[in-house]
Amino acid sequence: MAKLVVFGATGYAGGKIGAEALRRGHEVVGVARNAGSVPEGVEARQGSLHDEDLVAQVAKDADVIVVATPARELDGKKLIDAVPALARIASENGVRLSFVGGAASLHVAEGGPRLFDTPEFPAEYKDEAGSHAEVLGLLREQPESLDWFYVSPAAEFGAWTPGERTGEFRIGGDVLLTDENGKSHIGGDDFAIAYVDEIEQPKHRRARFTAAY
Repeated sequence: MAKLVVFGATGYAGGKIGAEALRRGHEVVGVARNAGSVPEGVEARQGSLHDEDLVAQVAKDADVIVVATPARELDGKKLIDAVPALARIASENGVRLSFVGGAASLHVAEGGPRLFDTPEFPAEYKDEAGSHAEVLGLLREQPESLDWFYVSPAAEFGAWTPGERTGEFRIGGDVLLTDENGKSHIGGDDFAIAYVDEIEQPKHRRARFTAAY
């Protein structure tokens, strides 16, 4: 069994991943700014991924770090600001570093533009989308000693469209996956299944992948 440290454990994606890991018998440490909101069964730690001392402390006996926090600026810092320290600490401790990314950095077709570069992409979401893309870009620049993966959900993913647990979905690479009706979507439980599957049976080392119906 693995020990996961989940930053953003009280959020939608982080909560689903933590719950799925617990269901499979893994140990989960949940880090959140409000530790009192961490779900039952998860070891709660209060703090931020921008606190290098805390990151170093929780990484010591962890197998995987899961970063499931917004990429846009919060309290004067963006997610990308924490990546260099996260990468260094994960590498030093032999911990696999993983991120819940965004769908908008996926390409709409092989060799085509990224979703957030298309004219129809809503302007109000471009900052978050661009910030997630920057994180992925920085991960790809890290030394080979860092084992990482980054998971982009389908375009429709979130608490507003939770869906039902099916255990059936497709895995792709850097291109947005859509169904026969052109819809790109996945439920929270199934996204978490795909994420924890990668933890248990690594198939995407130092790579981004996506999961969708």
